Amino acid sequence: MERRDFIKFSAAGAVAGLALSHTAPAAAGQVPTPPGDLYYTKDAQGRWAGKAATHLPVIEANKEGGKTTVKVTTPHEMKGYEHYIVKHVLLDKDYKFLAEHMFDPAKEPVPVSTFTLDSYSGTLYALSFCNKHDLWVSSAEIA
Repeated sequence: MERRDFIKFSAAGAVAGLALSHTAPAAAGQVPTPPGDLYYTKDAQGRWAGKAATHLPVIEANKEGGKTTVKVTTPHEMKGYEHYIVKHVLLDKDYKFLAEHMFDPAKEPVPVSTFTLDSYSGTLYALSFCNKHDLWVSSAEIA
């Protein structure tokens, strides 16, 4: 095998392996551990060890009638554009986008988002993106 073919097939194999690792289903209520530092969780804080208390999104959900109200809070102080939570994103159990809220640190002193979903059940993922400490993910089971 020529060197170029070897490199080409090795790169393709690595990409396929990463794709498969992201499609494997996680156990209910658990965020899958990423390959490397793609995002951070309570159990996988990576290079930001010790930052989970102020960066991990907290999910509260209430069902009433045919609607599910989801409140996402990140207990992080907003220091203007110097250090703040950029946005919250909600993903469904299949990691598909549901909603997002972007923050203006000049106007919003606390990163809190409220979302209304049509009768949702299953695992819900909340992402909190900090401009200095990257992307943090937590999950909750919505009954």
